[in-house]
Amino acid sequence: MKQQNAYIQIEIADSIAICHFYPPVEGGMPLPIKEAEDYLSAHGISDFDKHAFRALISGTEVDSMELGVCSDIEFSESMTSKVSLDKMKVTCRFMPGSTKGGKLNAKDILNELMAKGVVFGLNQEAIMDYVNEPCYFTDYELAVGKQPDIGHDAKIEYFFNTNPSLKPKHNEDGSVNFHELNTICEVKAGDLLARLIPEDKGANGKDVMGREIPTRTVKSKKLAYGKNIRANEEKTEIYSEVTGYVSLVGEQVFVSDVYEVPADVDTSTGNIDFNGNVHVKGSVRGGFEIHATGDVVIDGVVEDALVESDGQVIVKCGIHGMNKGTITAKSNVIIQFIENAKVFSGGYIETGSILYSDVSATEDIFVNDKKGFITGGTIRAGGKVESKIIGSSMGAMTRVEVGMAPDKKAQYATLQKSILALSQKINKISPIVKTYQDYLKGGKQLDKKNLLYLNKLMVELRESKERLQEDRMNFNSLHQELLNSKHSKIVVSRDIFPGVNITISDISMTTKDKRSYCIFEKKNGEIVISNL
Repeated sequence: MKQQNAYIQIEIADSIAICHFYPPVEGGMPLPIKEAEDYLSAHGISDFDKHAFRALISGTEVDSMELGVCSDIEFSESMTSKVSLDKMKVTCRFMPGSTKGGKLNAKDILNELMAKGVVFGLNQEAIMDYVNEPCYFTDYELAVGKQPDIGHDAKIEYFFNTNPSLKPKHNEDGSVNFHELNTICEVKAGDLLARLIPEDKGANGKDVMGREIPTRTVKSKKLAYGKNIRANEEKTEIYSEVTGYVSLVGEQVFVSDVYEVPADVDTSTGNIDFNGNVHVKGSVRGGFEIHATGDVVIDGVVEDALVESDGQVIVKCGIHGMNKGTITAKSNVIIQFIENAKVFSGGYIETGSILYSDVSATEDIFVNDKKGFITGGTIRAGGKVESKIIGSSMGAMTRVEVGMAPDKKAQYATLQKSILALSQKINKISPIVKTYQDYLKGGKQLDKKNLLYLNKLMVELRESKERLQEDRMNFNSLHQELLNSKHSKIVVSRDIFPGVNITISDISMTTKDKRSYCIFEKKNGEIVISNL
């Protein structure tokens, strides 16, 4: 037997309304009292014994009772429909007619739905279920919209290492072998470099009213590449035309032979600007520059020179910067020592020692040679800093910061200043604009000069509010990142001396005593020191 909610039906006999009650069947729901009384009221039946009626519909057996005098007009089945807020579903509920009243057919139901504006996703099977075997005071889902098909963005699959992270070999005695490095990706002629997987645009949906629901916008991509690379006919795959070295700069693939400098970068070579990898077999002398879109490998030392790379920089000896030398890499920096120099890395930094230098890395900084010390200067890392020794017994001013990438921390400070300046500007302009607006509301007129001035102020006010909102959103995002930098820490594998200024996220402290074999971490809003 089919599940059936409890319901009532009215029989009209000699102007007397008789209510027949049918209890729920096969786990159906009881009949709500209010819904039952509203049903009677809708058909002009209101003067009856409500106590007896409620007892009737609370029963568990088929039963009847007289309700009293009514008109002799028979009435047909009726339906109510409810459209969900998102217009994706229509739920209908049917009320029985009198025993001799008319029945709803499929056409009647469809006309009723169309009168409500429902034209899409009609459930013909559910409609016929009701027509063939009606269940009263029961919800029927008679129309359902179509959700949009969500596509996917285009993506590119690379067949080479796009983020070289191989680190120098550490010898058994704790020293670092800066001569055994293999972080440049070699490629042979004919090798597949990348494959484009095109975007899937998906399909729009439609609600029950027939309105389209747009799918999300997907991002398309194209394979971007430089010389020495060929694409297939469909432009979905790219191959190397030469044997050389491959690198990814931004979203563009480059293949090039390494530009080799057989000795020093000096007056014999001049500055070097190369679209690819550079290998200097000597040193980079003071005052000279290297600019490369690929990796830079220097077998000797860097003096007070400039080295810039869109890839990684490897200096097998080190840098004697003389407070002028600078190394900037969008990827990793691997260098034997850093002395009186500025070094900036978009990846990690691996070195044997840092002396009186300004060193920044988006990721981690490792100072892990046999001596492995950081003395003087400022060290900033988005991740962690590991060193054997930090500071010195002579009290060299040393600052170590972790918890946010240096470029983001600079952006954080800039946004703070911008928010303050914009707030002050808005507070200054708002009262002036209000005074003018009140003047106009009073029915007075402004001359052309003041009217232009008011329009100018209103544009400034609107633009300042929009920029303030954007700056606050970006600031809050960076602030949350700063507060949630759980993996940032400073690891000391030997000694840290007094006077070292330590900052983890937004908390700072200065070491008071010499400590050994310890870790500095932020926990519960403070810097905690634990044993290594």
